[in-house]
Amino acid sequence: MHFKHPEILYFLFLLIVPILVHLFQLRRFKTSYFTNVRFLKELAVQTRKSSKIKKRLLLATRLLLLTCVIIAFAQPFFEAKDRKNASNEMYIVLDNSFSMQAKGKKGELLKRAVQELLENTPETTKFSLLTNTENLWNTDIKSAKSALQNLKYSATPFELSAITAKIKAHKSIHKKDIVIITDAVGLSEKEVKNMDFEEKPYFIIPEAEQKNNISIDSVFINQTLENFYEIGINLSAYGEDFKPVSIALYNQKKLIAKTIINFDSKKKKVNFTIPKEAFHGYVTIEDNGLSYDNTLFFSISRAKKTNVISIGEPEKSNFLSRIYTPAEFNYNNYPTTSLDYNSLEKQNTIILNELTEIPQALQTTLKAFVSKGGNLVIIPSEKSSVSNLNTFLGNFGKIQFNTLKTENKLITKINFDHPLFSGVFENKITNFQYPKTNSSFDISSPYPAVLSYEDQSPFVTMIQNPVAGITVFSAPINSTNSNFQQSPLIVPLFYKIGQNNQKTGVNALTIGNNQPYFVDVLLSKDAILEVKGKEDSFIPIHQILNNKVKLTFNDFPDTAGNYSIYDKKESVENLSFNYNRSESDLNQVNTNVVSDFKTADTISTIFNTLQTERTDSQIWKWFVIFALLFLALEMAIIKFVK
Repeated sequence: MHFKHPEILYFLFLLIVPILVHLFQLRRFKTSYFTNVRFLKELAVQTRKSSKIKKRLLLATRLLLLTCVIIAFAQPFFEAKDRKNASNEMYIVLDNSFSMQAKGKKGELLKRAVQELLENTPETTKFSLLTNTENLWNTDIKSAKSALQNLKYSATPFELSAITAKIKAHKSIHKKDIVIITDAVGLSEKEVKNMDFEEKPYFIIPEAEQKNNISIDSVFINQTLENFYEIGINLSAYGEDFKPVSIALYNQKKLIAKTIINFDSKKKKVNFTIPKEAFHGYVTIEDNGLSYDNTLFFSISRAKKTNVISIGEPEKSNFLSRIYTPAEFNYNNYPTTSLDYNSLEKQNTIILNELTEIPQALQTTLKAFVSKGGNLVIIPSEKSSVSNLNTFLGNFGKIQFNTLKTENKLITKINFDHPLFSGVFENKITNFQYPKTNSSFDISSPYPAVLSYEDQSPFVTMIQNPVAGITVFSAPINSTNSNFQQSPLIVPLFYKIGQNNQKTGVNALTIGNNQPYFVDVLLSKDAILEVKGKEDSFIPIHQILNNKVKLTFNDFPDTAGNYSIYDKKESVENLSFNYNRSESDLNQVNTNVVSDFKTADTISTIFNTLQTERTDSQIWKWFVIFALLFLALEMAIIKFVK
């Protein structure tokens, strides 16, 4: 037992006062007997004995009363189990990612967590609140009430490592109590293990009761017809036993098409046919799962001809003119001797077709071309200089050419998941008329192959960056060296290579991916482009590139939707933004990663635990109660004991 004011215990010396009073009352007197009261002698002896008992009882109660009063003023207490951490600072980490839209026993997980914080956080408790997007340092529940009530779901995924880094960077002389409220969707074991705090954090993991969810993953042009686009919509179902779901397609606010989907498999593809014109709308579904991934916004620009140029001998490039037809492409072929370098920046795709040497001036121009969003195709010649090719490719990635081998090789494998073949095949075919090459280069590439030989070496591979693609063949495809020009694969492959996806495909950017976007517009020196939506607008980062403007959006916008790019008051181009679909699978929850940490069901449990373990047991009140009891006992003795 400890005392808050131990110096008051010196007053225990006052206990001698009632003892002295008691001794004074016990003084001896000489007794004289008178004849008329002698008969009372026997009765007086009995009365004197009971008086002594009463005085001793009073002495005891007064001593105990005074002792209890003195000890009560000294304020005794028992030291708390975890008293040394009573001054710890509290940090509450609240996951407000889209997976917290899932419904638990008492409603949406995030809304319920906010309600519990508002109801159960003591008003006197100071804490710091950190979410995916906001930080409130050294606040209290009254000050944070408005921010919590207005907290919105964030497109920024929950990254525990980033948030704990902020907490560590917040310097303090005190230790830190950390409470992490998250549904643990996508929470990795590595993130949890890398947390290094003196006190282990508390985890509150609310559980979703409804884990079934359907997500719209992507929209793409499946087929281009003369007057129509056939667009494909990919959907994913997470969970079991799904009911039929309705899906609708809107252009602006106008309903274009609607149908019902039966999920007999986890992946589903739906096709719609729309007029071949500009589109600025969305596709939406209705399900009982998460709502953030039920709508996908997309835009299709007005059809423009794609500019494609091939550089090489005309007789070896004739097959390209049959693929890049005048209806959709502006195609031209030039040998290196008559090439106009100034025209290259106006192209969307450039094909280097069997050049024996790539001149240094051309290398410099093509490097700038790719950086501005242009697509590049490299088809080597049997006489190509390996060192020249490798020097050039070193500007873009890690593909390297090795020695030329003269042996027949069959092209047997198609990468159906590669963007160049997305939507081309209805089924994954494994048996087709294999094209071949008579001689080819061995190439080393860390990138996925588009087409592969029977020995698994790449025939076509591709370096993909956020704005462009560099497609590399490992062998010449002229009719002497290969029959690939007669293969059905050549048309979809070169057609997809030639397309500029930002202009002729579906435009649906992902918020937070920081993918650059190129706009074909000439801006004056002080002019800027502004991106406007229905509710908000922002100015992206600009980089003016001759006849284009490169836009970088960073983490903007905050809200998914259809937007337009404006040059002053004139609309230049439409584009759409969507949330990342990384949290659509609610079955990603892995509670085992927090098995070594403290867990609780509610925030009130944590506050009660901390208060119990860190608050001293004050027992002075008991001594006050005992003092009152002894006072009452003393009064009773005086009144009732004779």
